[in-house]
Amino acid sequence: MTKRFEGKTVVVTGSGRERGLGQAILRRFADEGANCVVSDQNITPETEGVAADLSARGVKVATIPCDVGKVTQCQTLVRKTVETFGRLDILVNNAGIGFMMKPLLDVEPSDWDTVIGVNLSGAFYCTQAAARAMIAGKNGGRIINIASQAAKTGFPHMASYVSSKHGMIGLTRTSAIELGAHGITVNAVCPNHVTTGLGSDQNEYFSRLLGFDSVAAYLKNMAAKNPMGRPGLASDTAATCAWLASDDAAYITGEAINVSGGEEMH
Repeated sequence: MTKRFEGKTVVVTGSGRERGLGQAILRRFADEGANCVVSDQNITPETEGVAADLSARGVKVATIPCDVGKVTQCQTLVRKTVETFGRLDILVNNAGIGFMMKPLLDVEPSDWDTVIGVNLSGAFYCTQAAARAMIAGKNGGRIINIASQAAKTGFPHMASYVSSKHGMIGLTRTSAIELGAHGITVNAVCPNHVTTGLGSDQNEYFSRLLGFDSVAAYLKNMAAKNPMGRPGLASDTAATCAWLASDDAAYITGEAINVSGGEEMH
């Protein structure tokens, strides 16, 4: 694999869990030579394991805690990244909450605030802080928002999640308009279902809600409805992020790209 990101630095929020989407994204960038910042709400032994895996791939790695729902922590994440590596080139807003599933009429205001605070406000806080650093660095940059198929289509029992992801598309578009003059592109990636830790919670919930005998039966039905015959893989999203961060996508901005095997086509 080419080292097209050698000398560049990538931050992926919500990347401190083994087998998570954030880890897969960082692995792809590490394999292409980028300095990697592993960030999650807390730095745990699991987070350190993610960092060790990246270091073993021959790149420089830092672990920086960040609760993306708190603006000062997002600013600190960016500041420490620049202090450590001298630059910030790529931000992937991956941190998200997707396990708070309830019927619309049962959603508490606190549930709504929690999901919106992480998924949407967190992406805004990190985008703002990263953009300021990128502008100061005068090297342009890439901001990639991990949205969802739920940014394009509604789903039952997911009012706050769906709303937050639709909002992320709006954030992507307006950020792209304002930051393009600084050589910063902003795009969103919209994967369909990926069975990570978060995805496993969704599998359990929706298999019961839709009356399937087992999670396996639910997943088999999901695969049968997909033109490619399978749910998404974390590597599918990671590959799209790497392309959007590359020079090949330098003229792509403000887009919300489906990575769904044809399940989502608008």
